[in-house]
Amino acid sequence: MVKMYYDRDADMDLLAEKTIAVVGYGSQGAAQAQNLSDSGLDVIVGLREGGSSWNVAKADGMKVLGIGDAARRADIVHMLLPDEVQPDVYRREIAPGLEQGNAISFSHGFNIHYHQIVPPENVDVFMVAPKGPGYLVRRTYLEGAGVPCLLAVYQNASGSAREIGLGFAKGIGGTRAGVIETSFAEETETDLFGEQVDLCGGVSELIKASFETLVEAGYKPEIAYFETLHELKLIVDLIHEGGLTKMWYYVSNTAEYGGLTVGPKIINEQTRKAMKEALDRIQSGEFAREFVLEGKANMPVLKALEEKEHGHVIEQIGKELRSKMSWLEG
Repeated sequence: MVKMYYDRDADMDLLAEKTIAVVGYGSQGAAQAQNLSDSGLDVIVGLREGGSSWNVAKADGMKVLGIGDAARRADIVHMLLPDEVQPDVYRREIAPGLEQGNAISFSHGFNIHYHQIVPPENVDVFMVAPKGPGYLVRRTYLEGAGVPCLLAVYQNASGSAREIGLGFAKGIGGTRAGVIETSFAEETETDLFGEQVDLCGGVSELIKASFETLVEAGYKPEIAYFETLHELKLIVDLIHEGGLTKMWYYVSNTAEYGGLTVGPKIINEQTRKAMKEALDRIQSGEFAREFVLEGKANMPVLKALEEKEHGHVIEQIGKELRSKMSWLEG
């Protein structure tokens, strides 16, 4: 059984005399910086001077410096910029300020695992990865709870990297919910696989394909939207609360029988073969090479795919229907 670490297992005393620079102030950056600060730790936010987040961070009461200045003043530099941006910023702004005894930390292992960032041997390298979006990291912290986290140590120069990482996890509220140890390789490869095959790529293609099947068969797009997209949240909520068992218990017998008999025909051996191919590309580094080149070219493929996705009929129908759902936020 995997061991979970909680508040009693973590000590923030190791961070008491340290300055933490959170580089980036997006969803995770804002949440983690504020949580660390509210936990009594010395936090500065490193941002591009004049950037869109500069005034936002200041308005939130954070101490804000340019990235290079923040890195030089910090004992721990926590990288929360987009993956494709991190390597260049690291080389230009952060690497020159790293000293023996410092630490550099992440919430995703991509750039360490695929060697886009290679820290010096005399610094700690660890990861604290919340398994939830930034707004939830912040909201649950304020409620006295937290979001579960993964902890990994890539380089233990000080001999205390694991303990510092656990203290960091406690500072953002992670040990309230539980922390599991992993490795940079395991976190990176499983995270990419989940995003591509299931959580983002797989589910969005499944939604569109089922929607298109109904519309092409002559059913109203609005009805198809409700059946293939809108109701998905109700099902996922049940799974999130109690696993597949709770979901099957609460749906009708018709839904259970139909789902259990037809589901394996949709997610079949051909699908599983495609999943294994996706995992092979992740493990071999092929996907990483492709993504790094895409970033260097200013994301032309991603931008084209985003435009196509946003123009899909299900998005137009959904926007119209959601405008009539007064109970939805945002």
